[in-house]
Formats: sequence, C-alpha cells, structure tokens
Amino acid sequence: MGSRELQFATFLAPSVRPFYEAVASLVGDALGMPTHLRTGRSFDELSDGSTDVAFVCGLPYVRLGRADPPRAELLAAPVLAGERYGGRPIYFSDVIVRHDDQATSVEDLRDRAWSYNDRDSHSGWSLTRAELAARGLTWAHFSRVVEAGFHQRSIAMVASGEVDASAIDSQVLAVALTEDPGLADAVRVIDVFGPSTIQPVVASSRLDAGLREDARRVLIDLDATASPTFAAAGVERLVAIDDATYDDIRAMERAGEPIGEPADVGYPTTS
Repeated sequence: MGSRELQFATFLAPSVRPFYEAVASLVGDALGMPTHLRTGRSFDELSDGSTDVAFVCGLPYVRLGRADPPRAELLAAPVLAGERYGGRPIYFSDVIVRHDDQATSVEDLRDRAWSYNDRDSHSGWSLTRAELAARGLTWAHFSRVVEAGFHQRSIAMVASGEVDASAIDSQVLAVALTEDPGLADAVRVIDVFGPSTIQPVVASSRLDAGLREDARRVLIDLDATASPTFAAAGVERLVAIDDATYDDIRAMERAGEPIGEPADVGYPTTS
C-alpha cells in the first residue's frame, strides 16, 4: 500500500482509547500502512482530508449522513461481550445514582440534579430525550441539568454527590467498574435506556473506495483474539453493518425533539 499514513480519530470515551489504538494499529499492520490515532476535535475532519477513519457515536454518524454527498461511510461496528448484548452490535444507556440513593427509576428523580456528557452523544443526549418523552417527562423533571463533557466525568459527579444521576454508555460504565472495583460500592444502576445500535467505525467519503473496502475487510475479521484490549474494552468482535441499522438512532432523535434543550448550568468545576 506504500508509505501513506492512515489517519484515525476517536470521538468517543477516553477510557476505551486503548481499544481504538489497537484497532488502528491492526488495520495498519494488515494493510502495510503506518497509522496514527488522535482525539477528534470536529467532525469537519472527515470532510477536510485530515481524518480517514473515525470512531464516532451513532448520533453524529446519522447527522453526517444528511450531507450531500454523505461525509462518512460505515465500515464496521463492535459487538460487546455479555449476555445482555445477545451477539448483536448494540449497547444501552444505564442510569446511575449513588449506591445509597433510594431512587428506583428515572421517575423517582423529580427535582434532582442530572448530568449528561454532551449533545453529540446518543446515549447521553438523544436517547435520554427520547426516553423522557416516552415517559411523559421533560428536562423540567430535574432541578438542574449539567453538561459534564464526557461519561467518566458524569460517573465521578454522581459518585461524589455533585449530581444525583446520569445516563451512562453501558460499555463505558462496564470499563469503569472493571478498572475501579470500588466504584460498585459508590454507584448503582436504577434504570436502563435502549438498546440502541452501537457506535460505528466510519471512513471519510473522501478516502479511496478501494482503501475503504480493504479497511472494512480487515475490521470485520477482528475478534477478541486480536488484542488483549478487546477483552479490556468488553468487545467480542467487529461486524459488518449497514446504514438502515441506524434507523433506530434516527427515530429516537426525532422522538426526543419535543423535549427541547435544558437550561444547562455549564461544565462542572471539578474534574
């Protein structure tokens, strides 16, 4: 393939970055190309030529697909290990509270403080809005709503009591509980949103079609035997996936639109 460096970017949770690094490296090795993974800053990188392959949330993926022509093309998606995932490329959003909190559902959180990661997140934003709408609730159900920036910060905020609850990507929560077993004594799950189609690996539509297909072929051959990072990230394998599979994300985005936007108090001052 020559000496061209394949540029990867992750727009997803920092705690799963070792998995993304391993995937980028494995793809590069298989294609005979050097690779580089960086933290994505703007989805414009997929159209300006600075990013070839990206790990993105399903919500930005469907938004990118509205451009004419679409700015990203699906390559593959992970299947998470565990019975709750049923061998399908899905995930959940687990609602957590402090371990000693008496709440048993989102309905019990009236006049309590809520945090979400950011507005480009399906699990933290569009799925939460869809669930609130389905339950006849709005952001006014909570006393205040904080944009935390990413899921790990929301977990820390709930554990410390800075907020009362948050909806957390189930993969990110599982990784956090594995890395810090004591966290199980600090927070607990009281409700579950989803399932939803999981975050995909996408290629820039600007990337050569042959190279996109080669990368797809490599990705869907990867499984937990490829790297220890798969098990650490709770990933069983990567599979081929098509655009229609993300119709659930599109439907949930529409379903949550009537909820509007909360009166954010902004990013927290704690880390």
